Amino acid sequence: MGDPAGVGPEVCLMLLQRTVEFPSTAAELTVYGDRVLLGRVAEKTGLPLPDGDRIRHIDSLPNARGVSPGEVDATCGRAAYDYLATAIGAALDGEVDAIVTAPINKEALRAAGINFPGHTEILTELTKSERSCMLQYSEKVTASFATCHCGYADVPRLLTRERLREVIDLTHEALTRIKNRPAKLLALGLNPHAGEHGLFGNREEETIIVPELEEARKRGIDISGPVPPDTAFLPKTRRATDAFICMYHDQGHIPLKALAFDSAVNVTLGLPIVRTSVDHGTAFDIAWKGTANPGSIISAAQLAVQLCCCRP
Repeated sequence: MGDPAGVGPEVCLMLLQRTVEFPSTAAELTVYGDRVLLGRVAEKTGLPLPDGDRIRHIDSLPNARGVSPGEVDATCGRAAYDYLATAIGAALDGEVDAIVTAPINKEALRAAGINFPGHTEILTELTKSERSCMLQYSEKVTASFATCHCGYADVPRLLTRERLREVIDLTHEALTRIKNRPAKLLALGLNPHAGEHGLFGNREEETIIVPELEEARKRGIDISGPVPPDTAFLPKTRRATDAFICMYHDQGHIPLKALAFDSAVNVTLGLPIVRTSVDHGTAFDIAWKGTANPGSIISAAQLAVQLCCCRP
């Protein structure tokens, strides 16, 4: 359900009104969250509240009737974490085939003493995964990230050949499954002009990116680059590329949000479970008004079903 004070509850209610299929398998949807809180949101937005077991009530919100929409609240941060942790446990135990996450608020998490920078890190920790990465998927543009939730000053230190290899391999495996054919990847440079042959940066292209792309090609992966980030996402290149390997967060998130804000899906690769998510935040400014666009969570549910159907 995500953060109770954000748009997560209402987009979950909107999703429960849909039938999610791929290609002919219908998904049974259950919300992990607080029934009382969902009832409040349903009443304020005019959305129907489903009966029965379509809501898995998790009693982690001390005062569901006192939550105010659009406010950072430590109790909401704790509850959002508990909803997520319970759903992860259910997926690991085989009770559910996949989880689709609504947005959490990082300030609320931190206020609750939960020191993870985002969903990806929580999922990696709780599933005890040795490797993982974020993939942002859409029909218009898809990108994965060698580094993500960190300050820009930390990116060069975190960008290693080993990390880049993980992201390339995970992305190739995922897109090959989704497309049902060998994926075609394109890597971006870290620096402007992809380093301009060592003129910009500390030769990250020459010492990290280029050698790792050569190794990937030896493993049979169709990957090109590194290309300058400012020209990588031109229409012709997007049409010829299944996924872009990005070196840091905004390098891929900016074109994704510009081109596919209402339909892009966040996927965590490398986990023993299927996890997809919306690609937007808690949107506190419009929370509980019934105006949130459910496009991303619907796309996330559809992709989760697709990934379950094409599991190796």
